[in-house]
Amino acid sequence: MDITLVLKVLGVGILVGVSGQILSKTGRDEQVTWLTVSGIVAVLLMLINEIAGLLTTLRGIFGI
Repeated sequence: MDITLVLKVLGVGILVGVSGQILSKTGRDEQVTWLTVSGIVAVLLMLINEIAGLLTTLRGIFGI
């Protein structure tokens, strides 16, 4: 895993957190929920190659 990937995930987390706080203060709680879900989806899309590599390694170790 590369440090740039960690920094990208951290950046998305900070951006979603700050935006969520701003939206929450203005009373837009439904948008906060959608923002959180979209942040999770964005991070999962960034991590999909790492997850695939992990599953490939596990298959190789256990011989599945």
